Formats: sequence, C-alpha cells, structure tokens
Amino acid sequence: MGKGGNQGEGATEREAPMPTFRWEEIQKHNLRTDQWLVIDRKVYNITEWSHRHPGGHRVIGHYAGEDATDVFLAFHRNLDFVRKFMKPLLIGELAPEEPSQDHSKNSQITEDFRALRKTAEDMNLFKSSHLFFLLYLAHIIVMESIAWFTIFYFGNGWIPTVITAFVLATSQAQAGWLQHDYGHLSVYKKSTWNHIAHKFMIGHLKGASANWWNHRHFQHHAKPNIFHKDPDVNMLHVFVLGKWQPIEYGKKKLKYLPYNHQHEYFFLIGPPLLIPLYFQYQIITSMIVHRDWVDLAWAISYYARFFITYIPFYGVLGAIIFLNFIRFLESHWFVWVTQMNHIVMEIDQEPYRDWFSSQLVATCNVEQSFFNDWFSGHLNFQIEHHLFPTMPRHNLHKVAPLVRSLCAKHGIEYQQKPLLRALQDIIRSLRQSGQLWLDAYLHK
Repeated sequence: MGKGGNQGEGATEREAPMPTFRWEEIQKHNLRTDQWLVIDRKVYNITEWSHRHPGGHRVIGHYAGEDATDVFLAFHRNLDFVRKFMKPLLIGELAPEEPSQDHSKNSQITEDFRALRKTAEDMNLFKSSHLFFLLYLAHIIVMESIAWFTIFYFGNGWIPTVITAFVLATSQAQAGWLQHDYGHLSVYKKSTWNHIAHKFMIGHLKGASANWWNHRHFQHHAKPNIFHKDPDVNMLHVFVLGKWQPIEYGKKKLKYLPYNHQHEYFFLIGPPLLIPLYFQYQIITSMIVHRDWVDLAWAISYYARFFITYIPFYGVLGAIIFLNFIRFLESHWFVWVTQMNHIVMEIDQEPYRDWFSSQLVATCNVEQSFFNDWFSGHLNFQIEHHLFPTMPRHNLHKVAPLVRSLCAKHGIEYQQKPLLRALQDIIRSLRQSGQLWLDAYLHK
C-alpha cells in the first residue's frame, strides 16, 4: 500500500497513490457477501452494487475473485458509459509485480485473443446490418399472417390446423433466435434501443420475459457448462451430464432416475416438455415474484393477440390446446439446436481457464449452409458467438477463420461437424454419461 508524497511549499495537493493488492488477497473475496473482481488490472468491490447490475447479480458474482476483463469487454457495447458506474466501485489495482491473469491462466492466449478482437473491430465486424434484421423480422410476420390466413380461408379442420401449427412453431422458433440478437445488444449501437426492442420481441412475439432471459442466459455465457454457475446444465437431477457429475452421483449412490436410460427418456421429457411445461411455468412465476410488471404487460399482449386471433376459430379451450401444441413443436426445435453445441462438450466444475479456452471447451460449431444458418439462427457458429456475443450474427462467419487460426497456433481443438452428426452426438453423450453413472453406482 503506497503513501502520499510530501507536499512542497506552494505545491498543489497530490492524490494519494492507489492501493495495490495481490491475487492471493483478491481471490479471498469470492463470497456472496464479499465480492471483488479485476478489470484491466483495476480492483473493484462489487459487493453492494452487484444487486443493481442490469445483467443480474449472479452473472457478475460468478467472476468474484477473478480477472473479468474479457467477459466485461464481451458483454458490453458502450464501454465509456458502463465505466461511469464503475468509478465509485474502484478500490485499488493489482500490485506491479502481479500478473494480469489469476489462477495461472494462459496470458499468451489472452493477449492473442485481445489482438484478434481488435482486428475484428478494425474490420467493422461489430457493425450490424439493419436491413438483415428488418428482413428477418418481416419473414416472421409473414409466417404469422400465413398461419392466420390458412385457418381463415380453409377452416379449422385437422389438416389446416396442423399446417398452421407448424407454421406458427416455425415463426416462434425464428422469433426466439431474433430476440436472442437483441438480448445480446448485437443489433443497435445504443444498448437502450436493443433493450427496448428486446422487450417487444420476446414479450409481444413470444409471451416471455426479457429480464428472465437476461439473468439466465448471461450466466450461461459467462461460465458455460460450469456446474452451479451455468443454469443450462442444472438439470434438477433429471439428467447427469459430462464425466464428473455422473461419477459423483454414482459414488454417492444417487438414483433419482435410471440415468443409464437417460438417452432414451430424453425423447419423452426433454424436447417435448422444456418450453410448454418448465419454461412456461418458470417465466410466469419469475415475472410475478420479481414484480417485472413491464415484462408481464408485454407477455400479456402476446396472449391477448393470440387468443383474440384464434378463439373465434377454436373456442377458449381449443385455443389453449392449440397454443400448447405449437409450443410442444417449438420445444423440439429449440432443445435440439441449443443442446447440439453444448451438452456434447466438457461439463465440469470451475476449471479457471482464460476466456478464449473456456469458451472453446464448452462449445462446438455446425457446418455452414443457408439452411443450417436459418435453422439454428446462426448458432451453428456457437464458438464465435460465445467469444463475441455482441457481434451481429451475419458477421460470425467472417471472424471464424481468425478464430480457427488462433486455435491452431495454441493447439486448441476447434470442433465443427455436420448437422445430423451434431444432433446424434446429443444422444451419444447422454448414453456415455449414463454409463459412467452406472459403472460408478455399481462398482465404486
């Protein structure tokens, strides 16, 4: 800790030197009630402020006691604006002899990745095409219109109803990918505009909550496939994932379900039920419990629009059944696309890797094609999306060669596979994890 120098006669008052800290001390402040983090070698005490963090207190708390420079750069568009909120939280800086990276993370990879990011910025890859997103929204509205016209013109028989349900499920899946873009601030330069558009997209087009999505999804991006930090791998004892969890469950003789058959019952309770049952309940509960009245109003506008449109054709009960059938179809689409990039990768406890390496071990890509891009909302470029979440999706293929080159330089595997193989790997990984659980359960 430095001390202020002596004031010479007539000299202006000098500011006291900034307090300095070692990593050993910073890493102790990683509790829920005591949280420090480091950004650009500056040390911040976020203990009291974390509950006011727009992205949620959990996502920022997950980096307590660590260097958060790269995740800070990844998540925020207007850095100058955000830094204004950081000034009152500043308590010191790293001691000069301390490395910039905590837990012996690879500093060379970090340096090279930041150079790659600068190259992407110089190539204007963070600049979005408003025409692309306008046309994308237009094709969703066209599908909604076709769905209504099909029932209006052909009646509510089984064939028109099934066709309409598939069209609406498609529009809902595509609206899900579009709200994802706005949620990541990747469309407009100003964050406020993205936030407003996001509430409209996810609320009025899908009947969901922007705040619920933000708090859940940003945790996933900050610590992908990390137990107790990524909510997407919190399977509530329904599935065991990766290698560590099934072995731990097996050794402890935990058998909430027959996990050696999870690759089979996945078809019964995974894709069919995630959106219509689990997400729907969680979203509505979250809005009410947290009093997100703005999000609730947007969600109500979706339900009002849907029921005003289809109750005349199906009645109240019929419209409710119709809505849940649409969500049943959409749920299959959503689960297969989102799990093909993550569930097949490493899923473990906190390994303390640098930002670049942590994203590469938790994500993989699916080959590019017009259909794959559209079908997955460009999440077939999951690696690049995780490294640069605010980059507009239509530019992800442009940065991909740079990412592959950096992986080759440092001997990091860059996984890319055909779509069908990626989908099949979901079942393979569930089968392998289930077998690990059974072996540990029987023999350890």
